[in-house]
Formats: sequence, structure tokens, C-alpha cells
Amino acid sequence: MRDFHDKVAVITGAASGMGRELALELARRGARLSLCDYDPAGLEETAESARAIGAEVHVKVVNVGEREQILAYADEVVEHYGVVNLLFNNAGVAHHAPVEQTSFKEYDRVMDIDFWGVVNGTKAFLPHLIASGDAHIVNTSSIFGLFAVGGQSAYNAAKFAVRGFTEALRIEMLSSDHAVGVSCVHPGGIKTAICRNATVAEGQNQAAFAAFFDQHLARTEADAAARTILDGVRHNRGKILIGADARVSDALVRLTGSVYQRFNALVDGQLGRFL
Repeated sequence: MRDFHDKVAVITGAASGMGRELALELARRGARLSLCDYDPAGLEETAESARAIGAEVHVKVVNVGEREQILAYADEVVEHYGVVNLLFNNAGVAHHAPVEQTSFKEYDRVMDIDFWGVVNGTKAFLPHLIASGDAHIVNTSSIFGLFAVGGQSAYNAAKFAVRGFTEALRIEMLSSDHAVGVSCVHPGGIKTAICRNATVAEGQNQAAFAAFFDQHLARTEADAAARTILDGVRHNRGKILIGADARVSDALVRLTGSVYQRFNALVDGQLGRFL
């Protein structure tokens, strides 16, 4: 897909961060938008900004972890526009805690949104994307879908799962006669609110965790991330790495194998004392 003009793009998690910037960048490029999120106020802010640029915008408050909601949403989008060309499964949440202190409920919450949200969105929209004859699916994994980090078992599990699911889907689309591209996005530290909104283990300093991420790890602006993603779509890249940290980490893991885990253990110990 070389041109986004007049294409219908569905974006989950559109109320803020990369989802909002994807919506605005696609609006500038002439796409028609359907935006969803669980945050109605943030969603409406994104929609108004996109409309100010000149885009046609359809919105829906949706919890992507609720399968019936996303299936109904897909039907509504097709009824509204008649076609779907682009799907960005972008919604996500985070939880920082060691395995011993992560409850089953927290694992369920992160997996429901970060992994099952991707599966639900893909399954709901895939028939419509195939029918369009010119489509692309973009699933957001993470730099933590490339390597593991202590305290991130729930997020790691979800994002590794997104990676495996998306790579399998890409293989299926490549081996078929469907004109559907598939990309997996691995953002590094992006300047969004994901860590400020993350939950943490009982007794852990959430503000310190968020401040550490914002000050030391969030190196890439969300609008730059959106442009990188769309460039990846235009070139039908299977893996889209965002930020120098993602590119270096990807190379390091492939070069060192499991050795990286010993280094991350040292970092995890130092970070645990800081937080």
C-alpha cells in the first residue's frame, strides 16, 4: 500500500500516544478514520483534532478485550464506510511487578487487552480487509516482544504472543492470494503515557517508575513513531523497529542469544533498589 488517500483506517487505542498520532498522520495523508478506545474523553479529543485537519472520522468507545464489543464494532465500521483497508491494533496497558507479586487478575487484564485485543481485532476485521482487495494489518508488540525484562512478565508474555501471532498471520497472507500486508511493530521507549498509567506491585513507587521511564528510556516522540509505522506499511515490512534502542536491542538479542538475560538481571537488580 503506497498511498493512504481515501483508505479507511481503523485504530484501536486512539485516545492518546501512538494511536492518536497515527490518527493525525493518516488524517494529513487523506485517510478516512474509525477510532476506538476505552477513554471517551481522550477519544473525542483525537477525533476533533483529526476533523480539524479535514478527515472524516467515525468513533466508538470499545474495550478491545471484550470480544463481542470488537465484533460489533467491526460490523458498525463496515456499515458506516462500506470497506476497511487498514487496521492498527494499537491498544495496550502495562503492569510492573515480579512474578511472585503479580496476581492472576493482573495477568488476565494485560493479556485481555494487549494480546486478546490484537486477536479479537484481527479476527473481527480480517474478512473485511481481505474483501477490500488492498489492505494492511499493523499489530503493536514492543521492544519487550524482542527480549525479556524482570518485573515485566505479564507485558513480556503478551507482547511475545503478539509477535508470534502476527508473524504467523503474515506467513499465511504471503502464502495466499489475499492482498493483505501484515506488520509487527516493536517500539522502544516512546514518549506516551503508558508507564504513567501502568499498575505496579503493592508497595512499589509507581511515580518513580514512570519518572524513570520518561527521563531515561522514552527517547522517541509519538509522532515520529507514527511516521515510522506508516513508512513500514508503505514498504510492507514484516518487522517495524521504532527508535535506536529497538534497533540495537534487536541486534543484541540475535547476536548474544540467552546471554542478554544475565545482563538484564544486573539491570533489574539496580532498578529494583532505585524504585
